[in-house]
Amino acid sequence: MTDRTPQIRITAMPADTNPYGGVFGGWLMAQMALGAGSLASRLGQGKAVVVSATDFAFPGAMAVGDELSVYCERVATGATSLTIAAEAVARERNGEATTKVAQGTFKFVLLDEDGRPRAVELSDHTRSP
Repeated sequence: MTDRTPQIRITAMPADTNPYGGVFGGWLMAQMALGAGSLASRLGQGKAVVVSATDFAFPGAMAVGDELSVYCERVATGATSLTIAAEAVARERNGEATTKVAQGTFKFVLLDEDGRPRAVELSDHTRSP
């Protein structure tokens, strides 16, 4: 990830755990989708809906109270779509230690006012890749 400004930052709470007391992987995926969607909507300058989510890995674990930061970057642009890579990093509650806890890729399609796919038109400052 080149831009180290998080798209989203949130603290894991007890309601975000699985039956074993760990932070639920589905909650991590949801936070990543929110962050990736924020970037897709900003770059696409409008409504962007997720059409696929792939390549997920969960290399680390986080605890309740840890702060999750989701970092995103555009990795591909199609005629009507943007592909966004997301990386989730947990920072321990009472310190500075961080752990990469998840990564994945989301594909978004841009929609017009009628809910139909529309062409990607990126401004000059958002063109690469």
